[in-house]
Amino acid sequence: MSKILTGIGICGDLVIAPLFYCEQEISLPTENITDINSELTRLNQTISLAKQELSDLYEKTLKQYGQEKASIFEVHQMMLDDPDFYESIKNFIENKENIFQAIQKTAHNFAKMLADTDDPYMQARVADIKDICKRLISILLGTKSNYMMEQPSIILAKDLTPSQVVTFDESKILGFALQEGSANSHASILAKANSITTVINLKEIDKNWNGKTAILNAHTGTLIIDPSPEQINQAKKDLEIIKNQKIALEKLKGTKTSTKDGKTIKLYANKNDIEDIDKALNQDPEGFSLFRTEFTYLKASAYPTEETLFNVYKETLIKAKGKEVVFRTLDIGADKTAPYFNLPKEENPALGLRAIRLCLTRQELFKTQLRAILRAGAFGNALIMFPMIISVKELDNTLTILNEVKQELKTQAISFKEDLQVGIMIETPAAALISEDLAPKVDFFSIGTNDLTQYTCALDRQNRELLPFLDTHHKAVLKLIEMTVQNAHKYNKWVGICGELASDMTLTETFLRFGVDELSVTPPNILPIRQKIQSLDLSK
Repeated sequence: MSKILTGIGICGDLVIAPLFYCEQEISLPTENITDINSELTRLNQTISLAKQELSDLYEKTLKQYGQEKASIFEVHQMMLDDPDFYESIKNFIENKENIFQAIQKTAHNFAKMLADTDDPYMQARVADIKDICKRLISILLGTKSNYMMEQPSIILAKDLTPSQVVTFDESKILGFALQEGSANSHASILAKANSITTVINLKEIDKNWNGKTAILNAHTGTLIIDPSPEQINQAKKDLEIIKNQKIALEKLKGTKTSTKDGKTIKLYANKNDIEDIDKALNQDPEGFSLFRTEFTYLKASAYPTEETLFNVYKETLIKAKGKEVVFRTLDIGADKTAPYFNLPKEENPALGLRAIRLCLTRQELFKTQLRAILRAGAFGNALIMFPMIISVKELDNTLTILNEVKQELKTQAISFKEDLQVGIMIETPAAALISEDLAPKVDFFSIGTNDLTQYTCALDRQNRELLPFLDTHHKAVLKLIEMTVQNAHKYNKWVGICGELASDMTLTETFLRFGVDELSVTPPNILPIRQKIQSLDLSK
């Protein structure tokens, strides 16, 4: 009899294949030690070998996936260099715990500390701590985490570390079915980079399923073990439908994003970083309207220099091949933090020092980024956008700083783009309600629906317990969007929508009837939404 598990689909489509269970059950020594110095020597030797392995993995991943994916293993080396991590293991050994216990307890404590934060980025680093722990233990035991599949399979695991993902023979990976996992984990990032069908949070897995036939469906977030002939036949029909849909969507590349009655809308892509621009271009976006610049900061161990930022932005514009790229300035704070910012602990960080508030507080940091964007603007079609503006005063202060930076660059005879368009995010009810006052001062608005929904409905979007109370189509949110569009159009300013609602095809027609000029979506959604728009007739 078949068994159906439900989780969360991360990427990919649907696959029918045997399961390959890859977890290793390892029995470790539990007895205490008597020779502390000898155990500390083993620790130092093991860490040294681990660093060498990570260096080799970095080189392999760099060739296979590129710099961003390879940086995962640079992060692991940094973690091994963390004096707190080392001291914790050392302290357990000095209390006569054996090296295996010391590593496991340290990993458990660090993982719990990260899991208990409110930051999804830091929560996703739990998998990295587990990866480091497994690596050290594997070296001590003299084993290799090299999982050899005899045939193409769906990999079944409690969770996957980045090291495991790059160790597999990628020609035989048809999917990942994980009991745990995170959409922001490095394993998920690597899966997305290769369009591997992935479903996480399956709640329970069983090693006895190894070798059984399964259907993994990222669209429904399901795993069916031992499917019936009827379920397999239905899955094959679904695969044929998906194949035909992809063929139909491919034909839309190069066509206009216009309704049947001639309403044209700009369909742009969201991007977090430079690495995926080429893949995004393959989906035929008309531009890039949300380049989240904070990800460069999140991946760094210290403040990036102006030259570092300039080179990232310049290369992004060159890769975009003349298409518009909207650089949203630094949105650090709330659910996105980096340790070197030393942000104060806040009772409610979503309402705290974040985004433009942080930049206005740390103006030198802000000016460094603005200089880099303006300079890079000379190499492509750059726009600039400020997040979390809630008042005319904030906007005036922000524009004053922008003009100061322009004047400094002129004085220093440094080339830059002076006339680039400037816009703001509308992410709060406050900004939407005064949008008529803000519109004359900027060139465009981008409505951030994730935060706008959160702040309008007073629901923390990171809190899973509140999901039953969240109405993403709340009438109040839609009214604020409509009001913002109307106020912008009074001054002939264009309005875009980003966030999850931009990809919600049940709202596409509503947004077009509101008069929205641009939608900013994840690259896989570009062609399906273009197809949706081309099917509409707003005259009816």
